[in-house]
Amino acid sequence: MRLDKFICQSTNLTRTLAKREIARSNVKINGEVVRKADHKVTADMDVWFGGKSLSQRPPRYIMMHKPLDVICSTVDEEHQSVISLIEADKRDELHIAGRLDVDTTGLVLITDDGQWSHRVTSPKRECSKLYRVQLAEPIAPTAVADFEAGIHLRSEDKPCLPAKLEILSEKEVLLTIQEGKYHQVKRMFASQGNSVVGLHREQIGSIVLDPALELGEWRFLTDEEAASI
Repeated sequence: MRLDKFICQSTNLTRTLAKREIARSNVKINGEVVRKADHKVTADMDVWFGGKSLSQRPPRYIMMHKPLDVICSTVDEEHQSVISLIEADKRDELHIAGRLDVDTTGLVLITDDGQWSHRVTSPKRECSKLYRVQLAEPIAPTAVADFEAGIHLRSEDKPCLPAKLEILSEKEVLLTIQEGKYHQVKRMFASQGNSVVGLHREQIGSIVLDPALELGEWRFLTDEEAASI
């Protein structure tokens, strides 16, 4: 990790201030002054600043029960961001691992660990996502087999990966997918001549949305939940 990023994550300094302190010879590694912000810090190094040894803040892993009309992004003049609902230091370093549309509710995972979020979102990792879907029209009797075979979306070169569809009632289903294409769930049912009127994500991998969380509430993942990804 770069030295300026290490200091930023280990203190309350911004990246700009961290670079300034490094340039002023106020940072030492293993007893030696280091003045390069891009100096690589490894786990066996002892970094000193402000008269004390610094330790890196551990990565943060969060689940949120996303409400309607809140976006999984940081730039939007009309809607509030899920990140703004989190009360935590340096929340600007957090990002969403697998977004939901503004009109979709349910489980959202948020982290500052880029490799972890890649494992959530990469189709190669086969991290499944479970959705509860409300439909405008009765589900077609052939839908289960169609989804298992792989739905071919308009404008896509390849069909979607096989998906599991469980019919709960004629207009309510559970859908498990392994990808996160743009508006994928809605487009999959549109290909069946149906439309989604309600969409709620209940699970990502083995992480299930905590039923104790009300809309807009969040909590840190347990060590076991985080390690499951």
